Amino acid sequence: MIFLQAYLRALRLPFLTGSLMPVAVAGALAYGEKGTWSPLLLGLTFLGVGALHLGANLLNDYYDSFGSDPINVHVTPFSGGSRVIQDGGLSPDIVRFLAFLFLGLGCVCGLALIFLGRPWVAVLGTIGLLAGYLYSASPVQLMSTGLGEAAIFVAFGPLLTWGTYYVQTGSLKPVGLAVGLPLAFLITAILWINEFPDLKADEEAGKRQLVVRLGLRQARRVYAGLMLAPFASIFFLLEVFHLPDLMVAALVAMPLAIKAIRVAWRVPPTEPEFIPAQALTIQTHVLVGLTMTLALLYAAWWR
Repeated sequence: MIFLQAYLRALRLPFLTGSLMPVAVAGALAYGEKGTWSPLLLGLTFLGVGALHLGANLLNDYYDSFGSDPINVHVTPFSGGSRVIQDGGLSPDIVRFLAFLFLGLGCVCGLALIFLGRPWVAVLGTIGLLAGYLYSASPVQLMSTGLGEAAIFVAFGPLLTWGTYYVQTGSLKPVGLAVGLPLAFLITAILWINEFPDLKADEEAGKRQLVVRLGLRQARRVYAGLMLAPFASIFFLLEVFHLPDLMVAALVAMPLAIKAIRVAWRVPPTEPEFIPAQALTIQTHVLVGLTMTLALLYAAWWR
């Protein structure tokens, strides 16, 4: 049982909402346009995206085990990695093996989608795979160059929704790309706020992510912008792409975002009282994703 728990900890399954919510939103958008959906294609998309995300999580744990994780003394439930390597639950080699196993599963799903008549998955999927791999893997390590946040914004937002929309409709229309913007801002905010407690360890390990480069004061301002931008982008989607007015339901998540900003601004990231800011950021992402999905589905059913 303890052995199984180590594997589950390494996977960090709750964080899958970061990749699966954009798939749900784009699937609902495609359903609203076509009036039908393919359970097989959508199922393969969910499985492939989830597998690539799990592989990226494991790869991040593997490479951070030689960098910032061993010296990080401000671990929270949301940052600092799964700690399975540091706690002796799994060896680095096992974690690396699992990473490539899940990345391979994601590739198999992509090949299946290509075989089923979606050739552009080869391009979009490869971009996603490279983003997940190069974010952590040496010698590139986007996470250490200040480019990791931008890679996450693209890969877990517009790229995911565009790919899902394409798989369901066979079209690469711009709306499939744009609908990923609200969740792109929020997944970047999740990464951003989780870098706050890791700041000292990352700096000592030479992991020059953007919070390290900017410092806490400027990073807090950027975080506030990332948390509020999704709600502005909802109106952009309504105005430019004429998506259903029900999408404004996503504003229900704004109080969570404002509360998270207040906590992040007032509480030092090394204090336990900072953890609610991390939780609220994730909750905002999930709630915005759910309301967007339900709004698009409701508009399709009652049009």
